[in-house]
Amino acid sequence: MRLLIVEDEKRLAISLARGLTAEGFAVDAVHDGAEGLHRALDGAYDLVILDIMLPGMNGYRVCAALRAAGHEVPVLMLTAKDGEYDEAEGLDTGADDYLTKPFSYVVLVARVRALLRRRGGSASPVITVGALRMHTAARRVHLGDDEITLTAKEFAVLEQLALRAGNVVSKAEILEHVWDFAYDGDPNIVEVYVSTLRRKLGAAAIRTVRGAGYRLEAL
Repeated sequence: MRLLIVEDEKRLAISLARGLTAEGFAVDAVHDGAEGLHRALDGAYDLVILDIMLPGMNGYRVCAALRAAGHEVPVLMLTAKDGEYDEAEGLDTGADDYLTKPFSYVVLVARVRALLRRRGGSASPVITVGALRMHTAARRVHLGDDEITLTAKEFAVLEQLALRAGNVVSKAEILEHVWDFAYDGDPNIVEVYVSTLRRKLGAAAIRTVRGAGYRLEAL
């Protein structure tokens, strides 16, 4: 999953980006509202973490502009302000959730995962495809009774396929959601990870649809 952080406190933005990257997310961070809106409109983000007090264009305006443009990406608002009117204004502009600084990092990660599950149409933290079970909160994978050990990137690639199990997911779509904006390496990196997943899950788990992408099969 690919996240965008729009936060003008650079130390906080860097800290959040490092923590969320360690959780297996691909993360981009910018520090002003106009750049945040530009990235959110142009990028394939699964969620935006948006501060309210931003230079140039505040978070309320960024969120309202996103919604006016028809973007339904989940938005988690962050603010140093407190009070029910601030929260109401954030939600009224189209935000999906709200956290007041200082906040618990553990709570932020839980809110992020909950919003991503909601976007995927499921309240459950477990994705099930046949005998395969992905525990997105615990970052654990089971195939039948066996636990499969995956790296953060392997988990992220498999998650993209599992969320659309039975359908073809293109290499470009996987790159967009699993690697961050700064990645400029070989796009064939996706094939490397798919190959590794096949070794761990079985060769029949992921089918290559020539010229289109990959499809996760029920095992």
